[in-house]
Amino acid sequence: MNNDSVSRSSFRAQRKFKVGDRVTTSNRCLGTVVRIDRDEIGEYVVARLDILPGEFAYDPWDLEKIN
Repeated sequence: MNNDSVSRSSFRAQRKFKVGDRVTTSNRCLGTVVRIDRDEIGEYVVARLDILPGEFAYDPWDLEKIN
C-alpha cells in the first residue's frame, strides 16, 4: 500500500464522521461517535453503542452514518 492511498483514506475517514454522529455497525448495532483517534496503523472511530456499556473502536469502513 502506498502512502498516497493511506492519506486519502485517512482524509475520507476524518470527513465522514464527527463526534456526535449516529452510526450503525456492520452487525446492525446503533451507537454514537465519541471520538476519532489515530494509532500506528491509522485512524479509527470510537463509538458508544446503545445496547452495551463502554466504548468500542471501529475501522471507519465498518460503520455507516445514519441520518
